[in-house]
Amino acid sequence: MIRTQPNSSPKIPQVWGKIPPRNKNFTGRTDLLERLHAGLGGRVTAVLPHALHGLGGVGKTMMAVEYAHRYQSDYDLIWWIPADQPVLVRSSLASLAAPLGLPSASVSGVEEAANAVLEALRRGDPFTNWLLIFDNADEPEELTDILPQGPGHVLITSRNHRWAGVVDAVPIDVFTRKESVEFLTRRVPRGITPEDADRLAEELGDLPLALEQAGALHTETGIAVTEYLRLLAERTSQLLSQGRPSEYPASMTAAWALSVASLEEKLPEALVLLRYCAFFGPEPIPRDAFIKVVPGLSPQLAELIADPIRLGRAIAELGRFALARLDLPARTMQVHRLIQALVREELPAAEHERLRHEVHLLLANYAPPNPRESTNWDTYLNALGHIGPSKVAACQESSVRKLAINMISFLSASADFGSARAFAQSFIDEWSSASGADHEEVLTMRVEMGNLLRELGRYDEAARSNLETLQAAEKSLGPDHDVTLRALRGRAADLRASGDFWQAHDIDEEVLRRFETASSARDWNIWRAVNSVALDHGLKSDYLKARALLEQAIREIRASGAVSTDPASYLNILTGLARTVRLGGDYSEACDLGEDAYAYAIEQLGPEHAWTLRTGKDLSIAWRRAGDYDRAMELAEEIHQRYVRTLGLDHPDTLAAAICLSNIQRTVGQFQEAMGLADDTVRRYPRVYITEHPYNHACAGNLAILRRITGDPEIARKINEDALAGSEPKLGRDHHYSLTVAVNLASDLAALGEMESAYRLSAGSLRRLTALLGEDHPTTLLAAANTVANLRDLGRDDEAAELFAATEERYRRTLTLDHPDARVFFEGRRLDADFDPPPI
Repeated sequence: MIRTQPNSSPKIPQVWGKIPPRNKNFTGRTDLLERLHAGLGGRVTAVLPHALHGLGGVGKTMMAVEYAHRYQSDYDLIWWIPADQPVLVRSSLASLAAPLGLPSASVSGVEEAANAVLEALRRGDPFTNWLLIFDNADEPEELTDILPQGPGHVLITSRNHRWAGVVDAVPIDVFTRKESVEFLTRRVPRGITPEDADRLAEELGDLPLALEQAGALHTETGIAVTEYLRLLAERTSQLLSQGRPSEYPASMTAAWALSVASLEEKLPEALVLLRYCAFFGPEPIPRDAFIKVVPGLSPQLAELIADPIRLGRAIAELGRFALARLDLPARTMQVHRLIQALVREELPAAEHERLRHEVHLLLANYAPPNPRESTNWDTYLNALGHIGPSKVAACQESSVRKLAINMISFLSASADFGSARAFAQSFIDEWSSASGADHEEVLTMRVEMGNLLRELGRYDEAARSNLETLQAAEKSLGPDHDVTLRALRGRAADLRASGDFWQAHDIDEEVLRRFETASSARDWNIWRAVNSVALDHGLKSDYLKARALLEQAIREIRASGAVSTDPASYLNILTGLARTVRLGGDYSEACDLGEDAYAYAIEQLGPEHAWTLRTGKDLSIAWRRAGDYDRAMELAEEIHQRYVRTLGLDHPDTLAAAICLSNIQRTVGQFQEAMGLADDTVRRYPRVYITEHPYNHACAGNLAILRRITGDPEIARKINEDALAGSEPKLGRDHHYSLTVAVNLASDLAALGEMESAYRLSAGSLRRLTALLGEDHPTTLLAAANTVANLRDLGRDDEAAELFAATEERYRRTLTLDHPDARVFFEGRRLDADFDPPPI
C-alpha cells in the first residue's frame, strides 16, 4: 500500500509505502526503541544504518514496524523493502520511483528506476527526512553496495550477527518475563491471569512468536491455560523423544503444533491452505494466485479455490490464529518463515514434492502470458519473490518452464539484466541436469542468456555461449526451428561485436530468408531480422540499402497495426532509420525523424529506459551534425550522466555516449574536457571490444583530432597511422570509417608541413569517398574542402579554384551555405571528421 499526504500534514509522512500493519498487541521494547530512535535521529552528521539482529521469532520485523509507526512524524518518507532475496531489493527500490516524482519501473526498467531512486535519496530530493527499512537482510555482502546514502535513515532486520561489523547493530533477544506477561494479558484481555501468563511464558521460553501463537489459540478456542500447558508438555515430550534437531526450542514447535491441531479441528481447509503457503516464498502471497482451478491441483485445493466463500474463510482463519499476516488493501497473505519451516518439517518428503509442484502451477497460472507488456509488470513483480524459494527451477512441467522463460523476458524488458542473468543460469543448470543440455526449453533459455550477456556488454562470453547453443539447436531442433534462428541471429550479433561485419551480414540475410520461408505473413520475427540486415548494411557503409529496408519495414508495421504490440521493437527500427538517414548525410531529415523517435520513446518507454537513452544519444548526434550545438550538448550531457549512473563506465552504451559528448565538447571549443573524456574512453574500449575491432581504431581517430588541435600533430599522426593500419584488415580502405581516419591523417600531415603527402592522401580519400558515398555526402564534401586547402598550400591555385567552386555548389544544395561546415570551408580552414559508434 502506498499512502501520500499533502505537505500540510506534519504528523504523517508524505510517502508511506508497503509498511506492514501495526500489531495492536505490540508490547515492551521501550528501551530498545528509544535507543534506536536516539541512534538514528540524534546526530547532525550522516547516520550509519542500524541493524536489528537476532534469532527468528524474537520480533525483529514487528519492532521495525512499530518504530515506523511510532516515529512516523519524524519522516517525510517511509518505505519497506523485503531484502531476503537481492532481486527483490532492486524491484522494491524501483517501486519508490513514482512517489519520488521519477519515471516508474514500468517505463524505465527496474535497474534504472532503482538507481534513480538511490540518487534522489542521496541528494535528499525531494525529501531529506526519509526512512528505508530492509527486512530480513541476511547477507551483508549482497546489500552493502545498494544501501542508500544521504541525509535519511536506514533500518535493517536480520538473523545474521555479521551485520555488527558493518553497521550500528542492536541485538534483539526474547521478551523479558515482564514483557511476556504484559503481552499475553493484552493479547488475551479476558480469561488469563498474570500468574497463568507467567507459567505460559516460562514454558514457551519468552519467544514472542510462540507467545503470539498461544495467545491466538486461547482467544479463538477459549482453552484453559492448565489444559494448554498439559497439551504443550505432551507435544514437547513427543518431539524430544523423536530426537530431531531443531534451531528452535521444542516448546516453540509444540506451541505451533497445538495451533495447527486446533485450526484443523475448526476448519480443515485452512490447514490445507497453510500447507500450500509454506511452499511459497516468505514474501506476501497474492490472493489472486488462488483464483482459478488449473489442471494438476489436488481435489482438496481445487474444491477450495472453486468455493470463494470457503476460501475467504480459510484465509481469515489463518489470520485469526496468527499463522498468517493479512494485508487486506493489498490482497496478500504472508506466512512467517519460521512457521513455513515448521509446516514443511511435519510433512513427508512426498508431500513436499506434491505441494511444491502445485504451487508452481498456481504461479504459472497467476502470471499473464505477455511479460513484455508494461501493464503486466506489477503482476510479475508480485510473483518474482516466490520463484527462488518455491524452487521453480526444479520443475519440469512445460507451463512452469514457460513461466520461468517469461520471468527472464520480464526482467530483461525492465532492464534488470543482472537478476535476469542469475535466474537464467539457475534455470539452465537445473533443466540441463533434468532434461539434458539439448532439450528445447534448455536451448531457449540459453538463447536468452546469450542476449543478456550482450546487453551487459559481455561480448566474449556471449559469443562462446551462443555458438554452443547454436550448434546444439541445429543438431537437436533443426536449422529452421525458431530457437535455432534466434540463436543464429545472436551469432550475427556476436560477429558484429568482434568487428566481422561482412560475415554477420551473410548470416542475417540467411536468417531473414528462413523466417520469410517459414511464415506466410510479415511479423515481428521478420521485421527484427530486417532490422539486423539493415544494421549490417550500415556497418558496411551502404546507407541507401539500409534506409530502403527500414522504410519498408516501418510502412509494413504501421499498415498492419502492429506498432502497439511491441513498441520497443518498433522504436528500435524507427531509431535505426533516423540513424541511417543521418549516416547517409541527410541531417535535417535525421533530426526530424530523431525528434519523433525520442518523443515516442519517452511516451512509450519512459526517459530512463535503455532504448530511450540510445535514441536520445542518436538525436544529440543528429543535432550536432545539423549545427544545433546547444541542444546537442545539453542532451549529450544528460544521456551520458544517465548511462554512467545506470550501467557504469565500461558498458558499450556508456562508451558510445562518452564519445558523443566528447565530440560535441570538441566542436564547441571545450578541448580539455573533450581530451580527458576521449582519452579515458579510448583506453576503456579494448575492455569491451577485441583490439582489432574497428570501433577501437575509429574512436582513436577522435582522440587524434584533439591531439592535433591542441598542439601535438606528431602524436596525432602516429595515432591515425595506427588506426588506419588497424582498420583495414577488417574493413579495407574503401569504408566510411577507414576513410574518416585517412582524411584526418592528411590534416596531421599538413600540420607537420608535409604538404605533398597531405594532398595525395586527401585527394585519394576524396576519390574513394565519392565512389562510396556520393559526391554530395557531407564526408565527401569535407574531404573536398580539405583538398582545396592542400592545393592552395602547394600553390596549385587553378585546381583549387575549380574544386572550390564545385564544392561550394554542393554545399549550397545540401547542407546550405550557413552550415558550420560550409563556413569553415569558406574561411579556408580544414575540417575534422569525427566518429560515433552505432549500437551492435
